[in-house]
Amino acid sequence: MRVNEARAAAADWIREHGSRTPGFRGAYFSGSTVDLPADAPVPPGSDTDVMLVVDGPEPAAKPGKFRHLGALLEVTVVPWATLASPERVLSSYHLATPFRGDTVIADPTGDLGRLRARVAAGFAEPRWVLRRRAEARERVESGLRDLAPEKRSWAALVLGWLFPTGVTTHVLLVAALRNPTVRLRYVATRDLLVAHGTPDRHEELLRLLGSHRLTADRAEHHLRALAATFDAAAEVARTPFPFSSDLTRAARPIAIDGSLARIRAGDHREIAFWLAATFARCHLVLDADAPVALRDAHRPAFAELLADLGIRTVDDVRARAAAVLASLPTLDAWADEIRPPAAAER
Repeated sequence: MRVNEARAAAADWIREHGSRTPGFRGAYFSGSTVDLPADAPVPPGSDTDVMLVVDGPEPAAKPGKFRHLGALLEVTVVPWATLASPERVLSSYHLATPFRGDTVIADPTGDLGRLRARVAAGFAEPRWVLRRRAEARERVESGLRDLAPEKRSWAALVLGWLFPTGVTTHVLLVAALRNPTVRLRYVATRDLLVAHGTPDRHEELLRLLGSHRLTADRAEHHLRALAATFDAAAEVARTPFPFSSDLTRAARPIAIDGSLARIRAGDHREIAFWLAATFARCHLVLDADAPVALRDAHRPAFAELLADLGIRTVDDVRARAAAVLASLPTLDAWADEIRPPAAAER
């Protein structure tokens, strides 16, 4: 399927279903596909992110991933109050980035169009770039300082270390006005740093993650084990989690097939982030909903991947978190150097 076909399917879903949501205010595209040409194929393992804007609070559970007219969509509900202030949007890298381009799908009040015009005009201004950088940096720092291992399960602790560590890539992507993608954040950052002539900095980010020495064979080995864990978790899942729609049969092509394509394309060290994240999420589900024997059957594979990342104990997590925190001044300096010239001259 091509990007324009996936977008057409998303627009159809909004017309037929999303627009009937109580308090419907509009919808727009987000995520990694917004930067792709309309005639480009949707990459293996990618979905089309749709943000459904409504009056009222954010629901406890998002619609999540599902297929519509052959397209894999991921729909997230956004309260209009989150977007009502252009200044607030410009200060938030996840909120601001989709509005760089013409991503609005439906806009019955005209408010999204006016917001998009304001955000697009101010997106590259240094004050907003620096605020978005600061937001990303704060996510790294606060996340890693507040790990609280004694209050978390092993899987939750791994996620608590992994995601803030991965946000180091977002600091650089935000500085370069690039899309702070989620699953492929390390791939996007590698491309950025190579383009700036500093591939050694990407190696340092991988070292902090622990995947700098991971081979393609080992990554594919871990992926096969992850596939079995994924299927087991999807089968027993009952407890709702924010990521529940990522662990379903509909989402399997992203977690498994898409990761395999990346490994075979040479992105094995970069995709280790998503392998570890998906493994840990699966184990949160297994801990909540699976019988003990099933949980225990899948623990060794998770431990094996983490061992290849240098994570075996709580002390290893603490030490890696401390290393990332110590690297933040260097990360700031790197971000200063790659700030786009157009933004620096204003």
